Amino acid sequence: MATSSSFAQIWSGVQVEYDEGKLTADAPHSPPTPIVRRPSKPKTYPQQVGYKWQIVWRNVIGFVVLHSITITGFYMILFGLVQIKTILFMCLVGMCSGLGITVGAHRLWAHRCYNARLPMRVLLAIFQTLAFQNHIYEWVRDHRVHHKFTDTDADPHNSARGFFFSHMGWLMVRKHPDVSGKGCVVDMKDLEADPVVMWQKKYYLWLVPLVTFLIPSYIPYWLWQERFWYSFVVVGVTRYMISLHFTWLVNSAAHIWGTKPYDKSITPTENPTVALLAFGEGWHNYHHAFPWDYKAAELGNYRLNLSTAFIDACARLGLAYNLKTANADLVEKRSRRTGDGTKRHHHEHHNHHHVDGGVWGWGDEDMAEDDKRVVQVID
Repeated sequence: MATSSSFAQIWSGVQVEYDEGKLTADAPHSPPTPIVRRPSKPKTYPQQVGYKWQIVWRNVIGFVVLHSITITGFYMILFGLVQIKTILFMCLVGMCSGLGITVGAHRLWAHRCYNARLPMRVLLAIFQTLAFQNHIYEWVRDHRVHHKFTDTDADPHNSARGFFFSHMGWLMVRKHPDVSGKGCVVDMKDLEADPVVMWQKKYYLWLVPLVTFLIPSYIPYWLWQERFWYSFVVVGVTRYMISLHFTWLVNSAAHIWGTKPYDKSITPTENPTVALLAFGEGWHNYHHAFPWDYKAAELGNYRLNLSTAFIDACARLGLAYNLKTANADLVEKRSRRTGDGTKRHHHEHHNHHHVDGGVWGWGDEDMAEDDKRVVQVID
């Protein structure tokens, strides 16, 4: 899952560039061109192509400062310096920001797993701003590139470079040129047509200080007289950093440890621990096999998948519709054909055509026609 800690945007007062001189978040989007599938040639690494790491020291220093404040926040919590109500409020704010990423930026906007009416889109945009992981447009662009070119140099958080790089190191260096090159060909017309997304993108630098830090920090101060700076450290910064690390685990741990019952040829895995911490995003092998499934898992219940429960609740209220999920027969056939054997099978095997990897979600032109025919859409 692509995330980006963009505190550098606030400090510098300008948008973080996707690539120098090529494409910025404020530049007009390039005309869409046919998207190629994941290259079959061996992965290239910086030392092989003359690419050198360029450390972004501003981000490194920012992470050092934020982690230092977070350690202080844990001290305040463990030694009872903040009220229980403040701790509970921190958890609530963290849950809202997490849903802004999983339900909003990820399943709604990046993969188009379902449709949402205006009130839900506005709420999710607020939650996503609360998470402070770059505006929706850039988050989605990086994530679609990640799915199209997983674990190649074009993948922003290429897990082939190790745990630390895929977890947070990728935010401390300049992006590989392949990331911006492939990012230019990802179709983003659907986001450009969404006024909620474009409004958030336009005013993001003004929204982040207010929505992410100031308002959540002032609420405990106003309502139960918590000390403002204590609230800022715990509810503002500590909550933010915990949420970041939980999200980053999807990029790192869920690409290294776990089973691969749906596709053993890719790095994403089924990792229940990550699923718990990331509200259902740890069923990552399934998700990369069926990125357009709104459940992001084959679970028949809401265990370790809070995000699915939230979407279903919104659907009952009429706020979410056209929920797309994989037909059970499709999942079974895919698992038999490409899985690692860890999934229990209940049906006979049939031949089935499927595009192996390189699909970012519903609407990707590389999605197999067979999959489109057997997908279930829940109104």
